[in-house]
Formats: sequence, structure tokens, C-alpha cells
Amino acid sequence: MRPGRSGARFAVRHRVVGVEVDTGVAGSRRRRTAVTTRTQPSRPAEVTPAQRWLARLAFVAAFAAIAVLIAGAGLRSIALVVLGVVGIAVALAATWSFLAHRGALRWLSAVVAVAAPLVVLGLDVWAGLLWVVVASLALAGVAGAAGRAALSRDRPARPGPVEYPAAPVRHPFFVMNPRSGGGKVKTFGLDEKAAALGAEVALLEGPGVVDVVELARDAVARGADLLGVAGGDGTQALVAGVAAEHGVPFVVLSAGTRNHFALDLGLDRDDPPTGLGALTDGVELHVDLGVINDRIFVNNASFGAYAEIVQSPDYRDDKVGTTLQLLPDLLTGHRGPHLTARADGRVTIEAPQAVLVSNNPYGTGDVAGLGRRGRLDQGVLGVVGITVSNAAQAAGLLRRQHTNGLVATTARQVIVDADSAEIPVGIDGESVSLPTPVHCTIRPGALRVRVPRERPGVPVAKPPMNWARLREQALPTAGPAVVHRSTG
Repeated sequence: MRPGRSGARFAVRHRVVGVEVDTGVAGSRRRRTAVTTRTQPSRPAEVTPAQRWLARLAFVAAFAAIAVLIAGAGLRSIALVVLGVVGIAVALAATWSFLAHRGALRWLSAVVAVAAPLVVLGLDVWAGLLWVVVASLALAGVAGAAGRAALSRDRPARPGPVEYPAAPVRHPFFVMNPRSGGGKVKTFGLDEKAAALGAEVALLEGPGVVDVVELARDAVARGADLLGVAGGDGTQALVAGVAAEHGVPFVVLSAGTRNHFALDLGLDRDDPPTGLGALTDGVELHVDLGVINDRIFVNNASFGAYAEIVQSPDYRDDKVGTTLQLLPDLLTGHRGPHLTARADGRVTIEAPQAVLVSNNPYGTGDVAGLGRRGRLDQGVLGVVGITVSNAAQAAGLLRRQHTNGLVATTARQVIVDADSAEIPVGIDGESVSLPTPVHCTIRPGALRVRVPRERPGVPVAKPPMNWARLREQALPTAGPAVVHRSTG
């Protein structure tokens, strides 16, 4: 399969309703006239009364958790803490062993991983201290929730993406995959609703091979002045590349399975038809596109363990079994190429088990999830490299500690090389093989994305706990000092 081509086996059915659409603010077609910049709600420089009381609640709950532990268990509270830490450590080590080994050792590790917390719980019950543990954990949860709430109101305003006027379009064209996302196109009637707004709709269904890129290019050649997709992120990337190539706006409908790109554009994942609001009352965002060799990606390109697993011919039929079968060799370096990633020539990641190159950086507060990108217009790639060789490093990553096993940075160019001529790469969820070295770059502001004026937006990431800052919030601040000057 050539890069930039879709090999999906679909037939295309076109549906057109002859209604002319006026999809924007009347007036100029100039693309670079900004109308507004969305920002997250402004954060006051001074501590608000709500913040102060939330910070105080965090401290009260934290001290109460300790007090309940000491009062209810006495000297045994130390044993409770030690027992809990040991139980967690044993469970984590056993989980790592389960992933990194096969055969009898794997299943023995599974038994230990499940049994360790149960043994700790049983000992607490036997000692009559279960209520102490539950009460302390509940109070600790209250402390954490109150602390994060106080800190979240303390974060500086984060400017949102610049919004540009959306000029009228006369011939919108949508590619829709009825099978994507469990059939969301038909469930929500996206094809009929788009057609009712005057869009030409190409449904990808039935047998046959369709080149989605050529399909979109043909639509532009026939006069389409807007391209849209209701499908997975891989299809979105292919059509987005054509939209950027021809300078026409692009619309995303959240009809895929994960809808990462739609989420990071601030669209409603649970109500795909709201995306069609871009045709009636929309604004434009100018977002970046990632490029890997000569192929566009809107989310990320993954190298290493994940790419090796999804490229396995057995993965589609048995995801869990294939993953468990391949992980031991991937984690221990006995399978897969030896990778080297270089970011802008200044950061080198040697022999990582996994590398993720993303179109703009993900928030890495939760390394296990890498959930959301706050912006898609920063003009840089996000780079995350993970090297985990033992349970302690894995636990450090899960506890959000930036250990030696994690490299997180940004770059404008990333080169991934290997000791083999080709390597598997997962591009927006699709597995391909690319010749080495693989070059990843960013195209700032290359894509004009049209979104509804009213949309949920991208939520602000939760702040990490910072007890020093909470103390500043909780304690009253002294007023300005009064200086008396004597003249006599």
C-alpha cells in the first residue's frame, strides 16, 4: 500500500440533495481575519475565599486521616502503613512479571498479583482494623479532591485557539464510513442530516476497494469547497491531507471509535450530529498537521511495542491473547528492532520499548493514559519515549514520576532509526511498515478546521498536588505594611 492511500475495501454510494448552503458569517472570505480567541476562564491572581476554604479542607481531611489511623490502631498504625506499602509493591512486581513472562511463571504471578491485596485486606479484618483503613482512605480521598479543586482555580488562563470567520461554502462533500464506531453514521442519521444541509455524501460500504484520497481529490476537482469525514481517525487524516493540499476547510464528525482528534478539537464525542453545526454556524481553527515521511497524521505515530503488536496478523481476531503472547519478548528486548529516536538533534532516546510522536504534545501528567492535547496549533511535535526494564520503573511511571525510564519533550523534527530496513509504525491507529530512517515533521497551521461556534471545548487538565501552594492558599496573607515616617 502506498503511503497516503487508503486500502479499505468499500464501495461508494453518493447522495446529494440540491440545497445551497450558506455556512458562515456573511462577508469577507479572507482566511486570516481572526474573530476571537477562546480562553479558559481567567484565574484571579489573589486567592479567593472558595480556594482558601478548599485548601483548608484539604489539610483538615489529611490530618484527620492520620488521626483516625493513629487513634484507631495506635502503634499498629505503623504496621498498617508498612503492610499496605508492601502489598502494593508485591502486586505491582507480580503484575510486571505477568506481562514479562510466559508459562507457569506468568500464571503464578497472576495469582500473587490478585492475592497480595486480598491478604492485606484479610489481615486488616482479622485485626479488627478494617474500619480504620476505610475511614483513613476516605478522608485521604477528600483531601485529594479538595486540594485539586483549590489548585485548579489557581491555574493561569490558558489561551484557546484563535477562531477565524467561516466563509460561505456551496458544495460541501462528506466521506462517511457506516461501519465506523459501531455504526454511528446510521445510528445518528449523519448521512441524511448532512444531505439535508446540502452536502454530497459518499458512503463507504460493501465490497470493493476505494482510494479515499482520490475520492476526496475528485470531489475537489468537481467543485467541492469543503471536505468532511464521519469515520475513524485514520480516514480523517487521509482526507485532512487533501483538504490542506487544496486549502479547503475540513469538518470532523465524531463517528469513530475513540474520536481523539474530535475530542482535542473540543467537539462533542457523544452527540456526533452537533458537528454539523459547523455548516450553519461555524468558525475556523487553523491547526497543525503531523507528517511522517510523506503521510499525514492528525493524532500520533507510535513505534515499538504497540506498533509491533497491532501489526501481528493475529491481533485483529485476538487482541488480548496476541498482546500477552508478544509482550514478554518486546519488554525484554528479545523481539523487534533496536530503535533510536532523535528530537531536533538535541535529545536522543536509545533503545526505547515505545516511542510516541504526536501532532502537538499530550498532557503527560498521566503517562499511562496520555489523554488529551490542550492545543493543536503550537507548531511542535510531542515526543514521549518509554524504557521500562523492571517493575520499579513501571511503578514510577504509573505514579507519574518522571524517572529515567521516561523522556518527554517537544520538537519540530523527530528521526526514528533502527537496525532493520523497515519498522512497523502505528499511524492514527493504522499499522503500516515504513523504511528507516523515519522522518516526522510538523506543518504549523496547515489545516483549516471548521467547528461549531458552540461546542464543549477542551477541559483544563487536572493539576498535580502541591501541598506547599495549598499551604499558601490556606493561610491568611498579611496586609501591606504601614511605614510611619517621622519628620521631627
